[in-house]
Amino acid sequence: MNAYEVNFDGLVGPTHNYGGLAVGNIASAESALTNSNPREAALQGLEKMKRLSDLGITQGILPPQDRPAVSVLRKLGFVGEDAAVIRCAATVAPGLLRACSSASSMWVANAATVSPSADTEDGKVHLTAANLPSQLHRSIEAPVTSAVLKRVFSNERYFVHHDPLPSNLYFGDEGAANHMRLCPKHDESGVEIFVFGRSASRDIPKPLRFPARQSLEASEAVARLHRIKRGKELFVQQGPVAIDAGAFHNDVLAVANCDVLFYHEAAYREWEETEAGITKACDWPIHFIRAGEEDITLAEAVRTYLFNSQLLTLPGNEMMILAPSECRESHAARIFLERIVQDGANPIAHVEYVDLRQSMKNGGGPACLRLRVVLTEPELDAVQKNSRVILDECLYNELKAWIEKHYRERLSPTDLGDPTLLRESRAALDELTTILGFGSLYEFQWP
Repeated sequence: MNAYEVNFDGLVGPTHNYGGLAVGNIASAESALTNSNPREAALQGLEKMKRLSDLGITQGILPPQDRPAVSVLRKLGFVGEDAAVIRCAATVAPGLLRACSSASSMWVANAATVSPSADTEDGKVHLTAANLPSQLHRSIEAPVTSAVLKRVFSNERYFVHHDPLPSNLYFGDEGAANHMRLCPKHDESGVEIFVFGRSASRDIPKPLRFPARQSLEASEAVARLHRIKRGKELFVQQGPVAIDAGAFHNDVLAVANCDVLFYHEAAYREWEETEAGITKACDWPIHFIRAGEEDITLAEAVRTYLFNSQLLTLPGNEMMILAPSECRESHAARIFLERIVQDGANPIAHVEYVDLRQSMKNGGGPACLRLRVVLTEPELDAVQKNSRVILDECLYNELKAWIEKHYRERLSPTDLGDPTLLRESRAALDELTTILGFGSLYEFQWP
């Protein structure tokens, strides 16, 4: 049965701002408390989706969350009407308001872990929303993320949803950003690789500068929940040095697609052992495209997000890399990409560059903005019957007009304390749920 890898991208929310909230994310820290452009950010993300759709890749959309999260501020002791809550938080606890205003749900690579039906014992697609406990601004996303995923993938004949793991650091789960899949083709059974940075129960090397986010215990639990076929899961430790350099997730330094793994040698604690384990687990040849420090330094790989590129199979089975424009501007990154294409020994035929500077300044590149979901034709049909989330020309035009209507061109840190922003954001989301055919999704829409 034919299967397609659908890229479900997160729409950038109206409160896109640079709060400097993500510990271990160097780009986020460097941009902290500077002005952002939510309209430009949303349009850049939408244009990336449109480009892939034009190339023949099935492209899906996931909506942003309601921000500022007034309900969370109320749980933290702020009282009164929405406007009073926001004004008081802006005065008393501006850091909390920034966390509750973050548009971080745009990076849906952290939304969930997804195992396709070809990999699971019951032949269904399994989804587990990430609990994201290591960062306050992301830890509040899981309930709405779960609701969105259940709305999009609603047919119980094809989809199984698991609750987020218990929200604690023992089971710290950061979603698909620490999960890769290798397979001969998308419709064939593959090997799922779970990458962890730490263990709550075992003594393993740890980073010294920044905390590791994904726990081994969380990865093992997700693999069990998803009922992955015996012997088709692999657990690999992230390199502590890479985490300290700013690779807070595996997808900052590695990306896989079908029979290709494209990565920096610092991504894993023991890259030789990782390659050997993958080779043993896979029943087909794997193309390892490994960059050493002599090819591109770890610092430059993190700065350019070279390995946070999207690695894609186009119609006709040709592969391409969609890299951030920062890679074109980096001599080392550009030369390495050119070498890959010219090699001829791997399936990657060409490279394109995409401008995502608004997202990149907050530490999220092309791969951060998408959740990869492999769907068979009946599974994709079930998604399309339930909601309007697969991009086509008409939906693209509607979303572009929607962004231009509702989004601000400039947002400063002090603007987060303006209750008007909440009203603007909710008006935008209310219209968006109609466009996507979701009905009442957000709490403010409930009677």
